[in-house]
Amino acid sequence: MRAFKYTNAPDSASAIRTVSANPAAKFLGGGTNLVDLMKEDVMHPTELMDVTRLSYTKIEKKNDGVSIGATATNSTTANHELIRKNYPLLSMAILAGASAQIRNMATNGGNLNQRTRCSYFYDVNMACNKREPGSGCAALNGVNKNHAILGWSEKCVATYPSDMAVALAALDAVVQVEGPNNSSRSIPFAEFHRLPADHPEKDNNLKQGELITAIDLPANQLAEKSYYLKIRERSSYAFALVSVAAALVTEGGRISEVRIALGGVAHKPWRATVAEKWLTGKEATTANFKAAAAAEMKNAKPLQHNKYKVGLALNAITRALEGAMQGGAYGTMEAESTSKN
Repeated sequence: MRAFKYTNAPDSASAIRTVSANPAAKFLGGGTNLVDLMKEDVMHPTELMDVTRLSYTKIEKKNDGVSIGATATNSTTANHELIRKNYPLLSMAILAGASAQIRNMATNGGNLNQRTRCSYFYDVNMACNKREPGSGCAALNGVNKNHAILGWSEKCVATYPSDMAVALAALDAVVQVEGPNNSSRSIPFAEFHRLPADHPEKDNNLKQGELITAIDLPANQLAEKSYYLKIRERSSYAFALVSVAAALVTEGGRISEVRIALGGVAHKPWRATVAEKWLTGKEATTANFKAAAAAEMKNAKPLQHNKYKVGLALNAITRALEGAMQGGAYGTMEAESTSKN
């Protein structure tokens, strides 16, 4: 690990001012991803601004919805009464991620800013446009069984790892940000993360020095029928091969509202808008769930080693919607058991 300056942020304004002035400075939350990357010499910021003591830990009602503080931990958020009652999809997605020890340290803002777990990104001896723009993408023609099937470019085929963010995408969350000179803005979740295009080194649309302060969850009627399904190579402490956050509202047996987001398939949480549009107004049947999943996956472009993900996603979308219709729960299974179907 290279030498760096460490500072406890006394207040948000000074923290933002310091990080804005130094392109090589980073905000530090729980450090569960950033510190690992520094140890591996993948990232080498010259300055870390610790924001965990700032007053962004509240989880509280906001208008008709709920606001969750950026420095609240993942564990606190997942187990908070307001989240468990009104947004069980988010609670279950968070609990599906990492280990209890990591969830106890990781912050909500840090979760959104975590970087890909692509092995080529972590290996500084391999070409990676995300780590070193212009160097190439070794995964494109390499061992890419865990990589993207949607939204990738010739520059990058990495996937985004967060479980929490998949649920936030389905819930139409809004990210609240503070910037230099007392500026602030609200970023709809769909616009927060980026697809790679020609700049895979940019994971999201934050500007240097902008600090996430909260994530707002609008009110909805999705709590009763929501389900998070995570498919991985082992039953714990593994990132998703494919994950699905699904929630719906039915009236008279027909779907009046539906939300579907996928993880493990793209450079960002993938909102399945094609499937959502296909299902709206139709009966909530397994046949329709399968047809909607097939419509979504028509745009998939698998790589040499990850063609299995297309079938996996088809089954996962169907099963997640079925799970939501059965009253909501959390599902996890090994890839082998699902890929046989």
